[in-house]
Amino acid sequence: MNIHCPRRQQAFTLVEMLTVITIILILAAILLNVAGYANNKAATSRAQGEIHAMSAALENYKADNGTYPTDGGTDGLNAKTTFDPGGYQTASQTLYRALTGDNDNDPTNTFSGTGKQYMEIKSNMMPTGTNVYIQDPFGNSYGYSTAYQANSANGYNPTFDLWSTSGGKSSADQPKWIKNW
Repeated sequence: MNIHCPRRQQAFTLVEMLTVITIILILAAILLNVAGYANNKAATSRAQGEIHAMSAALENYKADNGTYPTDGGTDGLNAKTTFDPGGYQTASQTLYRALTGDNDNDPTNTFSGTGKQYMEIKSNMMPTGTNVYIQDPFGNSYGYSTAYQANSANGYNPTFDLWSTSGGKSSADQPKWIKNW
């Protein structure tokens, strides 16, 4: 009598499946890390370009008005000592009003600009909501200071300081500046 044993089907073992899953997870982690680096690099590059464009617009503003835009907030904001990415909004609002010529967005506004537009602020540079200021690619307001003009012990530039904090601090607890100085 000839008895046939059913043929054993080939299948992956549990160890083989776990090995494949582990390799896929490692490759996904590497891909996500590279994508995060690329996004951060792109945001940094965009911030550098925006700071350059705003600096040129501020020079044009000065050529027309004889001085850089200033108010109490910009004279009091010292780039050497103040690190508060969310707290630069008042100075950034002054910058926005000067570069766009929009003086009607704040009824309590003491800033007196010319109403002339020196730079087009794109929608991705504006936060959502009612506050009107210029936002960096990391979601914080740009820092803008004229403190050096008021006191040469403050700030870095004799003209104006304009910066982005890149969204945080480095491992040495130093601001990751993108700046015009």
